[in-house]
Amino acid sequence: LKSNPSNNEEKEAQTQLTKSDELQRLHSQALSAYQKEDYEAAISLLDEILAVCVWDAELRELRAECYIKEGEPSKAISDLKAAAKLKNDNTEAFYKISRIYYQLGDHELSLSEVRECLKLDQDHKQCFSLYKKVKKLNKQIESAEELIREGRYQEAISKYESVTKTEPEVPVYATRAKERICHCLSKNQQATEAIKVCTEVLQLEPTNVNALKDRAEAYLLEDLYEE
Repeated sequence: LKSNPSNNEEKEAQTQLTKSDELQRLHSQALSAYQKEDYEAAISLLDEILAVCVWDAELRELRAECYIKEGEPSKAISDLKAAAKLKNDNTEAFYKISRIYYQLGDHELSLSEVRECLKLDQDHKQCFSLYKKVKKLNKQIESAEELIREGRYQEAISKYESVTKTEPEVPVYATRAKERICHCLSKNQQATEAIKVCTEVLQLEPTNVNALKDRAEAYLLEDLYEE
């Protein structure tokens, strides 16, 4: 505006300046809403800003935090993936993505993302700690599934019992392990035990198709055709 104050340019500059002031105001409101834990309002304000400031990694990270608090992990992952691309060496974004996948029970994607973090910084304490845990869990699940494919059901049960000890705090892994134990017991013709464990799974997840099928197989072994 100062270097070339023609009418045309002045009008454009004034428009941009007004828009800039408005965005700064929205940014202050978004931060205030976030601090007050009004995450829904913060998301709404950040949506408006990011419609204009598409390449702002920090705003995307802030919106991802809000999505996590609001229980919308897939939207948080989307923002964090964008932030990881927009900001160089964004180990924090990869760490957060890996943690979300881990909490959702997707240990394979979690392992893949935490490896990206360690590629950027092999001494990253949080990422290395998470990497060790996820790698161990991943290996146990892979081994258990290999044993199931080989028909070594009793060994697979032991391996899945180890999974629940490795990760006692994230419920999805305990439920998954129990579902696979129910499958192994049914395949191993341990009908009474299978019915008990499958029923426990179905109390947690009434629409778990695998547990329903495995319990049905166990009922057949016991000649309980109505059930």
